[in-house]
Amino acid sequence: MHRSNLKQTTLLTLLALIIGLGFLIATFASYYASRETIRNTIIRTELPLTADVISSELQKDLVRLVQVASAMAEDPLLLDWVDQGERSTQLITRYLQAIKTRYDTSNAFFASSRSQMYYTDDGAQPMQPDEAAHRWFYNFEVAGTPWEIVVDVRRLTMFLNYRMNAADGTFLGVAGVGLSLDRMRRLMDDYQQRYQRTIYFVDSQRRIVVDGSEASAVAMPRGTHLDDIPALNDLTQQLPELRTGSFLYQSEGEQHFINIRYIPELNWYLMVDKRESGVMAPVRRTLWINLLICFGVMAIVLGLVGSISRRYLQRIEAMATHDALTELLNRHGFSLVAEQAVLEAKRQRSDLCVLILDLDHFKSFNDTYGHLGGDFLLRSFARLLARQIRQSDLISRWGGEEFVIMFKDTDLATALALAEKIRAATEAATFDFDGVPLRATVSIGTAQLPSDGNLESLLDDADRALYRAKNGGRNRVCSAAGAPAN
Repeated sequence: MHRSNLKQTTLLTLLALIIGLGFLIATFASYYASRETIRNTIIRTELPLTADVISSELQKDLVRLVQVASAMAEDPLLLDWVDQGERSTQLITRYLQAIKTRYDTSNAFFASSRSQMYYTDDGAQPMQPDEAAHRWFYNFEVAGTPWEIVVDVRRLTMFLNYRMNAADGTFLGVAGVGLSLDRMRRLMDDYQQRYQRTIYFVDSQRRIVVDGSEASAVAMPRGTHLDDIPALNDLTQQLPELRTGSFLYQSEGEQHFINIRYIPELNWYLMVDKRESGVMAPVRRTLWINLLICFGVMAIVLGLVGSISRRYLQRIEAMATHDALTELLNRHGFSLVAEQAVLEAKRQRSDLCVLILDLDHFKSFNDTYGHLGGDFLLRSFARLLARQIRQSDLISRWGGEEFVIMFKDTDLATALALAEKIRAATEAATFDFDGVPLRATVSIGTAQLPSDGNLESLLDDADRALYRAKNGGRNRVCSAAGAPAN
């Protein structure tokens, strides 16, 4: 039994390893394939698409500002007003207010080269070359470019300055409009909240110039240098010089994806950052669910296989230790149990007796009724014997028409009485074989275990007693000690 249990345990362990390994390989292969697909989608599609939307919205605003500012610089009304000596401040103020309202800008302005006045939609003020607030005008005049974009990071406003020239090319001043970046920030906030990504702009000096109004992964104020943000150490080491592209970096033990887009009009870089944890959380949950399902299925399979194999091994053990015809212990099975009974009897110094029984003239009976009749008689006799003994006693088909019974805690006199009872019951019994009454007798040899004996010697004594019973005329009981008991 111990060896069978060991074999079953080995089988189930091997099966568990094969099934478990197969499940684990399939599950983790699926997980890593899904993770790689998601990563590629984020790097190649999601983040670039976000950058496209943000940059396209910014481009639309820039184009609108250029169109408005260029129309102002070429507006005959504004040109005539300058030619007439800029005599009415109220007139230019109303004009700039109309531009601001019509094009939904944050402000509209005109800086005059002739009067050195700066006109806005709410008034006018003189300009001085040595004042920092007005230095942009003189720098732009010297630069000679037709237009430029300037961003006031402090006020989060983008200005479009457009050169205004007279018909002869004389520099008259700068017409322009400003546009608040609040709408851009709202768009950035919407993408940050909806798609769990961080969006911000960095200038050519690697300083944050615009970010979302909501809390972000960077979590540093505008003007902070990228090199001073600990969370971006891995990224700054990879990119000592910012460039366009998609990259992976580690931040505080977590994987990040980032897409960088260069905005040439502003000389800025648009940064779209996304954490891997938010994306992979559903995939990891699916992984754990799949693992639980796999282990559940494996447990069910192992349970079924264990139950089937246990029954199969029990059947094999029964076949190995029991006689198929009579379902009694066979010779091998009896020897295994009887050895223990002999050792126990010696240890406890209790009596132990054995009967060897042989059906009389069984060969002639077999010749008369055939093997089916002989098998029927053997089965019927086995059932008769089982009714005559106790549950603690051992009964075995020893071979052919011979049977062995072992009585525990039984002395020789009692064993002889029980043997006589069995002999008499067999002689009196009638076995119905397809309507044919069959009768049989049995010869029995009885022996008791001596203090210095063993199972082999005990069976030899009983076998000699059986020999005397058969030689004495059969249908009788003899003991190893002497004469027949009946």
